[in-house]
Amino acid sequence: MTNSNQPEISYHYQSVLFDSERWNDFVPRNDDIVITTSYKAGTTWMQGICAALVFQAPHPPVPQDELSPWLDANFNPIEDVLTQLEGLENRRYIKSHLPLGGIRFFDQIKYIFVGRDGLDVFMSMWNHWNNMTLDFIEAMNNKSASKGPPLAPPLDEIGPAFDEWLTRGSFLWENNGYPFWSHLHHAKSWWAYRHLPNILFVHFTDLLQDLDKEMRQISNFLDIPVNEDIWPSLLEGVSFGSMKANAKTMAPGATGSIWKDTSNFFHKGTNKRWQGVFTEQQVQNYRALAQRELDDELVVWLERGSNSTD
Repeated sequence: MTNSNQPEISYHYQSVLFDSERWNDFVPRNDDIVITTSYKAGTTWMQGICAALVFQAPHPPVPQDELSPWLDANFNPIEDVLTQLEGLENRRYIKSHLPLGGIRFFDQIKYIFVGRDGLDVFMSMWNHWNNMTLDFIEAMNNKSASKGPPLAPPLDEIGPAFDEWLTRGSFLWENNGYPFWSHLHHAKSWWAYRHLPNILFVHFTDLLQDLDKEMRQISNFLDIPVNEDIWPSLLEGVSFGSMKANAKTMAPGATGSIWKDTSNFFHKGTNKRWQGVFTEQQVQNYRALAQRELDDELVVWLERGSNSTD
């Protein structure tokens, strides 16, 4: 993808989990919000934040599955998802895991990119992957319409799985991220267009360190005035403890049969759990991969966020 004024589609992302062409018939509204992450970087947290801001309430009025679908996902027929979105009367906030080179880009809507250090992403992804039911994994792989790479069940040990995540891609144009997709390629694709006024970069670490500040920035980006009278209740509603306690409403797929334990979707909500899990060499291998794949500024931002000085 060239760094032109307007992002363009470079690749067709298709696996048993998602398909970028599901965006082909999407009709945007001028106030739409798209939340985009690779995975396990704060997607559901940002959906909760957007819900609080859109509805001006600590929690959404109905389960998030009914308000904020993962449009790329092959879980439900695209016709049903588009009908669901068309029927929403509130301001829509839609989830995507697509790199910018795989998604239709609209100047009139706003995108929130959420980033996180890859080591933390993998630790969270490992829990996420192991929390998936084998029945769900098998069902996705065995769908008659499934195309592209299948989803492998988790390995028995985290170390070999991490090594494979660092060295194997699921798509011809990616060399890491297996069995899902490349966290680094996803970040790189959006970072190239960070100058555009309708893209906001938010970091998981910054949300952890100063949720009030970050949420005010998001509110300003979305042109939603801050109501100081209810603001403390909104902050409490999107705290990790509150989101975990309300997992049956807040977690994606909570109304289906994806998870062994729905509440465990919100596992720890912390960083650096990889310390003492990966060897020093494995950590160095990830850092070296990031240095090869990304520019220096993005390497630092992904690792530390905007506010961190450690």
